[in-house]
Amino acid sequence: MASARDIQRRRRSVKNVAKVTGALQTVAASRVRRAQSQALATRAYANAAMDILNDIAAHTSGEATHRLLDPRAEIKAIGVVLITSDRGLAGPYNSNVVRTAYDFEKKQTAPVRFITVGRKGRDLMLRRGSNIVAEFSDLPPVPSIMDITAITRLAVDEFDKHSVDEVYLIYTRFINMLRQDPIVQRLLPLQPIKVTERKSAMQTGSSVAAGAVFTYEPDPEAILNEILPRFTELQLFQALLESLASEHSARMVAMRNATENANGLVDELTLAYNKARQLAITSEILDIVGGAEALKASG
Repeated sequence: MASARDIQRRRRSVKNVAKVTGALQTVAASRVRRAQSQALATRAYANAAMDILNDIAAHTSGEATHRLLDPRAEIKAIGVVLITSDRGLAGPYNSNVVRTAYDFEKKQTAPVRFITVGRKGRDLMLRRGSNIVAEFSDLPPVPSIMDITAITRLAVDEFDKHSVDEVYLIYTRFINMLRQDPIVQRLLPLQPIKVTERKSAMQTGSSVAAGAVFTYEPDPEAILNEILPRFTELQLFQALLESLASEHSARMVAMRNATENANGLVDELTLAYNKARQLAITSEILDIVGGAEALKASG
């Protein structure tokens, strides 16, 4: 059994860990509400933009009229924008989305080129031997759409130059405080939702109200040239906001669990410390009594 001094030293160390995890939990809790509200607010805007894209596609008889809508006949290379965090201590948040990206890469017959957003994704994918063509990190805590312009431009340029024939987004979609799901979403070429799926989305209230009529000037083709690059940027920005809300939620839950576990361990160490002290005191009393009995017997 460890000595009382060793137990006391370990208990002090665990208390310090509990203070750190508690502080990180507080910081994550202060950020998660803002990130959650921002992700949910822009989600409605992204859904409305998808409705407009669907309506324009219907006006053009379903034919691709823009390079970002035109699917390639042969897929020779695939691009992936992988969104993770710059920091750890977020539970399984980073490992889950990286595992999703790795599984996606293994299923492809064409080579995969990664654009990573976040240091954790970059480090983990490099460790697995994946091909990373660019990496972005240290984005602001509250990003704006201007902060992801370079990422969007690189993804679109890779597609335009035929360096890749498809571009996918792999990120973590925010569901609630306890659930965040890694998903794979095709970014380029853009794929409008089918009519049946659009009606279903309207019934769930996640899109523009059914029966909405759009009027386009000068014509749908001219509008496509203007809005498609912006829509691509919007999709990537929404994915970043969803990832941030998921990251802060996962970190808050992980730090809360770590704090509770540390406090529980402190209680166990306190009990062990009291037992060790009691054992030491009992041993000293027995030594004193034994010495007194020995002196009495010798007298």
